[in-house]
Amino acid sequence: MVRRGEHAVVLGASMAGLLAARVLADSYDRVTVVERDRLGTGDEPRRGVPQGKHVHALLPSGSAALEVLFPGVLAELVSGGTKVVEDYTEFYFSVGGNRLSSEVQPRVLTYLPTRPRLEGAVRDRVRALPRVRFADGNDVVGLVSDETRRRVLGVRIMARAAGSAEEVLAADLVVDAMGRGTRTPTWLRGLGYEMPAEESVSVHMGYSSVSVRLRPGTEPEKLVLIGPAPDRPRGMALFATEDDTWLFTATGYRGHHPSTSFAEMVDGVAGFAPPRVVDALRHAEPLSEVVTYRYDANRRRRYDRVRRFPRGLIVLGDALCGFNPIYAQGMSVAALQAVALRDCLRDSGDDLERRFFRAAAEPVGVAWRLAVGADLTQPLVEGPRPLPIRLVNRYVRHLLDVGRHDPVVATQFLLVSALLDHPARLLRPGIIARVLRGTARPERVEGVSAQRVPVR
Repeated sequence: MVRRGEHAVVLGASMAGLLAARVLADSYDRVTVVERDRLGTGDEPRRGVPQGKHVHALLPSGSAALEVLFPGVLAELVSGGTKVVEDYTEFYFSVGGNRLSSEVQPRVLTYLPTRPRLEGAVRDRVRALPRVRFADGNDVVGLVSDETRRRVLGVRIMARAAGSAEEVLAADLVVDAMGRGTRTPTWLRGLGYEMPAEESVSVHMGYSSVSVRLRPGTEPEKLVLIGPAPDRPRGMALFATEDDTWLFTATGYRGHHPSTSFAEMVDGVAGFAPPRVVDALRHAEPLSEVVTYRYDANRRRRYDRVRRFPRGLIVLGDALCGFNPIYAQGMSVAALQAVALRDCLRDSGDDLERRFFRAAAEPVGVAWRLAVGADLTQPLVEGPRPLPIRLVNRYVRHLLDVGRHDPVVATQFLLVSALLDHPARLLRPGIIARVLRGTARPERVEGVSAQRVPVR
């Protein structure tokens, strides 16, 4: 392993920040994680994760990356009660109004940890690293640079207790993992740099979630996921959680945000969810209050395209790119970015920052195109729809229709949506031919290893 320096500082104990700390600990003598929240030792929802009580999904690509960074963590989650989709008859997946073939078998495992349980397990692993310490209960005030402003030398922080004074943490590398609240663009402007170009698509997505106990004998598949359709701006998710309860989330685009009443949430999904799922929910016992969450826009900051950028600073996670949460890409893309950072750190070459942004742009770009392309099928989402997007979305609509009865097409779509295969795989001649024929002829599906991490 290449030694990069004495001290690295990570801003934010988000999933992205924790994963960054893990890979930095291999290349720096010390790693400090600065976090505004006070971090407990359990897996209770963290205040800085307002969406923490809602349905989260860990894509197979994300779980594979986690296992690479923390060997044994998946087995640890399962031993703690996390459910696993091993056979895709345990997964009801409807996308764009099409329930994909129940014969689909991508031969990968899908883990279903709740966000607090997953973050708690990862945080415990990071805490156990001898080179890492947490400076929780601290606000980040700003960056410290050299006189030329060409290199970041550290950060200024301040404890949240009354009467606290600023403290400077000197660092060879600062990693911004502060999520959507990132202040790096503003800090860059203060240092005389151009702010990165931003791409954004407003979605105005609303969530309502509640923990429930299902009546014995009414349990559906371990994971029920129904996305919005072009003629239906609402969706839902229901999945089995660690303590044999279930988490129910209803979603909706602007003007169609779900209710804050459990009974009305169930009524809201009754028109498109399978009758057996609706019946299970109508007889379920709510175990919590309904919690809500609002997400305004997909936003991608193009650090990979900036002409000038200071040394000693990296941005990752939602601070780099945030996606509509209904596609469950955030944690998995953060894990793929962490793997990209690890690979860049292992190379002794200079210009770490630029090499990382270029490497991270690959998984980020794939997820961005998938999310934005899907959002733009929704009439309520405003944004340009140039001819290439319209043509691709038309093809995907037909592909999904064929995927209702063709397990080969359905499997390929699942591998792409899980970020295990590049979207170009949907345009292979064999897949195009099946889509055009609309055939249901059985065919052997190419296998994929659960340890397959990079998006190629």
